[in-house]
This record gives sequence, structure tokens and C-alpha cells, in this order.
Amino acid sequence: MASSTLISDTQPWKDLKDHVEDIKKTHLRDLLSNEERSKSMTVEFDGILLDYSRQQATLETTEKLFKLAEAASLKQKINQMYNGEHINSTENRAVLHVALRAPRDAVIESDGKNVVPDVWNVLDKIKEFSERVRSGSWVGATGKELKDVAAIGIGGSFLGPLFVHTALQTEPEAIESARGRTLRFLANVDPIDVAKTITGLNPETTLVVVVSKTFTTAETMLNARTLREWIISALGPSAVAKHMVAVSTNLALVEKFGIDPNNAFAFWDWVGGRYSVCSAVGEFPLSLQYGFSVVEKFLKGASSIDQHMHSEPFESNIPVLLGLLSVWNVSFLGYPARAILPYTQALEKFAPHIQQVSMESNGKGVSIDGVPLPFEAGEIDFGEPETNGQHSFYQLIHQGRVIPCDFIGVVKSQQPVYLKGEVVSNHDELMSNFFAQPDALAYGKTPEQLQNENVAPHLVSHKTFTGNRPSVSLLLPSLNAYNVGQLLAIYEHRIAVEGFIWGINSFDQWGVELGKSLATQVRKQLNAFRTKGEPIQGFNFSATTMITRYLQASADVPADPPTTLPQI
Repeated sequence: MASSTLISDTQPWKDLKDHVEDIKKTHLRDLLSNEERSKSMTVEFDGILLDYSRQQATLETTEKLFKLAEAASLKQKINQMYNGEHINSTENRAVLHVALRAPRDAVIESDGKNVVPDVWNVLDKIKEFSERVRSGSWVGATGKELKDVAAIGIGGSFLGPLFVHTALQTEPEAIESARGRTLRFLANVDPIDVAKTITGLNPETTLVVVVSKTFTTAETMLNARTLREWIISALGPSAVAKHMVAVSTNLALVEKFGIDPNNAFAFWDWVGGRYSVCSAVGEFPLSLQYGFSVVEKFLKGASSIDQHMHSEPFESNIPVLLGLLSVWNVSFLGYPARAILPYTQALEKFAPHIQQVSMESNGKGVSIDGVPLPFEAGEIDFGEPETNGQHSFYQLIHQGRVIPCDFIGVVKSQQPVYLKGEVVSNHDELMSNFFAQPDALAYGKTPEQLQNENVAPHLVSHKTFTGNRPSVSLLLPSLNAYNVGQLLAIYEHRIAVEGFIWGINSFDQWGVELGKSLATQVRKQLNAFRTKGEPIQGFNFSATTMITRYLQASADVPADPPTTLPQI
């Protein structure tokens, strides 16, 4: 158990609080004129370039942040994570997603056992099974090859794999590996999502992957039963064993469901859902779509950042620097949000994934010892691929609230376009904005500049940009599977660093439980009303009114309806 002392009680925290007044006297226009400062705020690793010179920070600020990291025992906490200690104290679990992408000969122990061989046993099983499906040696109930995969999961079982899948869909090597194949994800229990998932798919050529650690998650299992019925209605009950497989640890329920336990792929309690994309949760459906060789490159990219995070000094450690700067922005400068702005459409699902990893991890109000925090922790994350976001929410970012921004750029486009006679290529046009926007936020535009441009006096205040708005720029060499793995691991570790500094448990998620338990009560009442006509009771006036209105307006739903599937 960690010390019950709050990080805000330490001298480095108090020094940073005092330091805020010094920073408020500066402007990024002046800070960026210091070339030595800017040079020292640039870090490069394995082809990735991080520039954080547009943060509202001086060299003194970073030194104070490193002292804060020391006061928070950051190095010790990182080592505890990598050593398999039970740092998720509320659930008494290790946190070892780094083991999911460790080299085969690595040693990472949990409870005295090296878990890496177990990880590779599952990876080898994924490789073997996915190759059988992709080669056509594993076929469906009617003898047809299984070209389509529908992966059922929710939360971390969905957002992470979807982000990686979307990032690889337009990557040349992945395109070639996935030719003729389809991968879809079903997460929402809304029947509309079911309809969208199965539209255009043929049960004869579809393999369904059910992802649920316990095989009890309400939404996932209802969706699984729905797709099981979809298969049975077309191919008969015996087809389930050929067309459905599982990622789960509950083999008894897997078998009871009708899936052969031999076709279940394991993961472990030391893998949190939002950190599970590198486990069978993500690697199995992705391997079915793209082949194991592509997936392995993704894992190696993540592993490269794992090693960098563990061994690199803090002064040149990309996740540590990003995490410390986030703490500075949130807890000291008072900026609660962060915009994630990838300048590539391939990363359109990156911000939604990081929303979960970040806000489910660090959306906490008490320390790891249960002490209420006297400061704000956690960030509000949102984002959109650019330049779409520039025509959406940049007005707020430039002239409204101060929102620190992450600009993510790629040197080489996955799909370059060149038009004869154009001034620049499409990618150059995109990257022109990537390079310009951080400076526009930092420098702004003064009333004096506008007056010199002969702007009408009544418009000067409307066209003034205050500037002094912080950002970081992350430049990737390309966006292949390896780079996607790197990007994922950078953000995973950055978020962990923030939690380690704040002294919270970034690896539990009790906040998602209350709504689920209340939904169980509503579910029982809906059933009692529909089947027995029992009145709604046990809720407040507002909830009772809404539920009653819903039931009255849907009175045409039969008490025991026949099986009905989407008709798109």
C-alpha cells in the first residue's frame, strides 16, 4: 500500500503552485524566441519526433516537474508495474499489458511466475488458428471459406481493436494481407448496431468472435445470442461450433453457450479491458483480417515504446514528458480538457479509444488510499482527424477556452495523391496545416497587427487572437503497423504517468458499475410489466414517469415475441 500522503502536500507540488504566477507573466511568443529552450524541448526516439516547446513552460518548469516526479516516486511506480506488483490495489491485481507485447525470451513475472510464455502460447494459437481460417483449411458448416469476421465486444474489447483496424485499413501491406476479407465490430446493444454489422454478410462465410472475459457482460452476451440466432436460423444449431469462437477465461460458460472450449483464446486478470488491444481481444480478430505477420509488427512497435518508457531518463522519455506536462496543464494551469488532433484520416478512431483509456483510468476523485483529492485529476479528451476539426471546434480552441492540443502528424502518407500542376500534394496541404496550427495557437494575432493591416476598428476585437495556447507536436515517420503500436503505447504510458503523479489508481473503473446495477433493476421492471402487467415501482417520480411513458408508447411489443432479426 502506498503512503497516504497526498502529492499536493509535498514541497515540489507547492513550488509548482507558486511557479504558476511566474508562467502567467510569460507569453509563448517570447518563450519561442529562445532557440536554446526550444531545442531542449525536442526529443527523438526510433523515428518519432516530439516537440513540446509550445507548452506554457520554461526550463525551470520542467525541472520542477522532474522534482515532482521524484516526490511521487514515479520511477519506483513504473518499476513496480513492470515487475508485476499488484499496483491495482483495489482489485489486488498486477498491471502487465507490457507483457502482451514483450519479446518471446523476455522475463516478466506476476506472483512469482514468468507470464511471457503464457502470452506467447496464446499468440502462437492465434497465429495457427487465423492461418487455418485465412488459408481455407477451416471452413464453415456448408464448406465455404470464412472470409468475414464479426467481433462482438464493448468498451476496451471494441474501441482499441477498432482504432487499430481503422488505422491499418488504408496501409498498403495491410491492404494486401486483407484482400477479400471483411472485419466488423459489434458493440452497442442497440439493434441498429446489430443491423449495421450483419448487413451484407452471409452467415455461411462469417466467423463470429465473442470477446468477454467472464462471458457474462450483459450487452456483449445479448449481442452474442443475437448473432448465434442469426447463424442458427440460416444454418442450423450445429453450425455454431464452426462459426463462433471466443476470447474468454470462462471456459464453462463458453461451452455452455455452444462454442468449443478449444476455440477459446485466453487473457488474464492483469490485463485491463482498455489496455487489452494487444491481447487476444484485439490480436485475434486483427490477425484473422490482416494475418499474424502484420499483427506482430504492431506488437513490436508497442514493445519499442515499452522499453523506452522503462529505461530512458525522464528528460528524454516521451511518455513521461507528455504525462508530466498533462499534470502541469490540468492541476496547475487549470486546463481540464485536451484535444487529440491527428493529421491523418487513418487515425479517426484514435481519439475515441484514448477517451476511454484516459477518462476511465484517471477519472478519479480519491487517491489510491481512498483519500478525497483536494485537486482536479483526469482530463476531458476529445478529438477529430484534421483538417475536419479545423472547420468544427477550432473556433473554440483559438478564441474561446484554452484547450491544450496534441498535434499528431505523419511524414509519409499511407495513400499519397499527386495532381499535376498543383502547388503542393494533398498530403503537403494537410501537413501545411499541421505545421501552421500550433504556431497560430501559440503566437495569436495582436490588435496592433490587425490595425497595421487596416482592419476596420469595429472588427479588431473580433479578429484578435490572444495566442499563448499550449500544444505538443508528435511527428511519426509513417503509419504502418509498427508505428500504430508505438502511438498506442505512448498514450497508454502517458496516462499511467499522470495517474502515478496524482497518486490515484489508474487501473480500476468502479465508476462504470453503478449505472449497470441500476439498469438491472429497470430490466426486471420492464419484464414484469410486459409479461405480468405489474406497475412500475421503486423509482423516483421522474424515472417512473419516463419508464411508464416508454412502456405505454411501446405497448404493441408482445410479452413473448417470436425471434425477429434485423431486416436491412
